[in-house]
Amino acid sequence: MLDKRQFYINGTWCDPVAGQDFDVIDPSTEEPCAVISLGGAADTDGAVAAAKAALPGWMHSDPAERLALAKRILAEYKARADDMAQAISLEMGAPIDLSRASQVAAGVGNISAFISAFDQIEFITPLGDHAPDDRIIREAVGVCALITPWNWPMNQVTLKVIPALLAGCTMVLKPSEIAPLSSVVWTEIMDAAGTPKGVYNMVQGDGPGVGSQLSGHRDVDMVSFTGSTRAGIAISKNAAETLKRVHLELGGKGANLIFADADEKAVKRGVMHCFQNTGQSCNAPTRMLVERSIYDRTVEQARELAEATRVGPASEPGRHIGPVVSQTQFDKIQDLIQTGMDEGARLVAGGLGRPEGVNRGYFVRPTVFADVTNDMTIAREEIFGPVLSILPFENEDEAVAIANDTVYGLTNYVQSEDGARRNRLARQLRSGMVEMNGKSRGAGSPFGGMKQSGNGREGGVWGIEDFLEVKAVSGWATAAE
Repeated sequence: MLDKRQFYINGTWCDPVAGQDFDVIDPSTEEPCAVISLGGAADTDGAVAAAKAALPGWMHSDPAERLALAKRILAEYKARADDMAQAISLEMGAPIDLSRASQVAAGVGNISAFISAFDQIEFITPLGDHAPDDRIIREAVGVCALITPWNWPMNQVTLKVIPALLAGCTMVLKPSEIAPLSSVVWTEIMDAAGTPKGVYNMVQGDGPGVGSQLSGHRDVDMVSFTGSTRAGIAISKNAAETLKRVHLELGGKGANLIFADADEKAVKRGVMHCFQNTGQSCNAPTRMLVERSIYDRTVEQARELAEATRVGPASEPGRHIGPVVSQTQFDKIQDLIQTGMDEGARLVAGGLGRPEGVNRGYFVRPTVFADVTNDMTIAREEIFGPVLSILPFENEDEAVAIANDTVYGLTNYVQSEDGARRNRLARQLRSGMVEMNGKSRGAGSPFGGMKQSGNGREGGVWGIEDFLEVKAVSGWATAAE
């Protein structure tokens, strides 16, 4: 079993001051695969103090120095790609091929996009011709607490660490205690790339412990959190005591609007996207809204696709889906499947229990419900598993009404060959992102939501700007520039 009890503070791997052992469970086997330490207040305070001490030098460093560091991190990340893939697969159950092709690749894409976007950030700019002696200065927010989830570990770590670094912030990373091993590899990458002491620190811990200590810490200027809406609300309340900036990327209940004129691959795209990463994605299209005239055949197609979806251990190569991350998640999903059945949704594929022939590991049967109404629990709560709900609609207006009838607003999807319709819907759907006809958003596109899906944007220029304050200066000595 791996021993990963140490933290990374002020450029050094160090033993916990107030740590408590915590087993990391391999979700494919339900067996411990590593032990980490959950930090205490003394560990959190030490990491924040290191970041605070490093802040003046780093925030006023040459932007070119920060860019060079990001490029070195990218090179080290690519060199450790397989180590990273193995860590993610072991800790959270992503099948190894998915881990390599999507989980690790997301980090490469994010870092590369930030490097490309950095030349668009102007740290000192004139206010305008009407005020020649005024300047607008963009500078680092300060010490940042970065709290990341288990479902897409490196996607979220790179979406926070790299823009904070480029903005001139110093930071403390607290990864999920359920999937901490990838962040150990990440921290080794940060160290090997030559990150200055104190600029980046990493303390393992859980939400009630290190998470709460960071979000309420008087010397933390900003919290960037990705996770559940429930936890985001708790963090916001705790952070309010010190009026720090809070960036939240939270849950979702994405609607996928499939019209009768959608292309022939639309249903398959929707089902596969819902089941990707075993349904453990905040932007998963878990509500499939289908025009009535194609409803019956769509339900049948979804059933066939679900039944053809193979489930297997994360260590095996192939295009199967793996387990969900933990016993807690498994139990939650089972309860919601039962609730769907109790509330009258029609189960057309999957259902309760593990797949046939499986008696160990947190494996969930790929599940499809039809005849779902938007007031049912499975249509309103984020399930975070391979469970698809199919709802019929009669016309475009009804589709929009159903899609927007949710507390969430992260990603919605549209499938139609009618370009004018797609453009109308892109404006009417209340979500931070709308993806249409299977077209992925481009590199550097902002990621984030509305309503209870959070605030702020990650990725590209927007992601860097989230870690910058704006300072207005008058009486600037132009001649001294």
